[in-house]
Amino acid sequence: MTTPAGPARIATPADLDAIVSTFTSAFLHDPVWGPAFPDERRRAEQAAVMWRVYAGSALRYPWTLVTPGVEAAAIFIPAGGVELTEEEAAGLEGRLAGVTDAGTARAIMAVGEQFEAVHPAEPFFYLTILGTHADHRGKGLGMALVREGLARIDALGAAPVYLESTNPANNKRYESVGFVARDEIVTAGGQVVTTMWRPAVNSG
Repeated sequence: MTTPAGPARIATPADLDAIVSTFTSAFLHDPVWGPAFPDERRRAEQAAVMWRVYAGSALRYPWTLVTPGVEAAAIFIPAGGVELTEEEAAGLEGRLAGVTDAGTARAIMAVGEQFEAVHPAEPFFYLTILGTHADHRGKGLGMALVREGLARIDALGAAPVYLESTNPANNKRYESVGFVARDEIVTAGGQVVTTMWRPAVNSG
């Protein structure tokens, strides 16, 4: 079955379940987020708890782009915005511990803390999560959403965009739309995460 990319649309709260399903599928075997949930039998249900917190929070902004049937989703956090509210951030470790265990939850939080520690000081749009459901990979849906998001950002005026690539296989895809490698983060599990930066494009 093939699904045309179609026009990207801004996600609504009604899309949340589908977004969580797509992210859970997309990252099930991700080099970083797969082993972060070591119980493979329960990985999908456990990881879904995390994706629901992040995806649900991001809907506060009109910057979650999805394909028509939510086969792919891309979350951009606008400059000056935050991934989670203070309340959500404070409660996340406990929610993760509730579905995994305290050690696993702490290790997951530590990865996020490593990410935050190297965030650029200047304002930026943050491509925080991009995923395509495993059933729809290879159609270019995810990168189509990235290109649409970048076009919308460029239309607002000059604004840089930042991301963390947890899968080296995706780095060249990001480079193809203007991102350049900025730094590397090595997680406690030895995975290498590449931070990437797309300089502001002056639409004028």
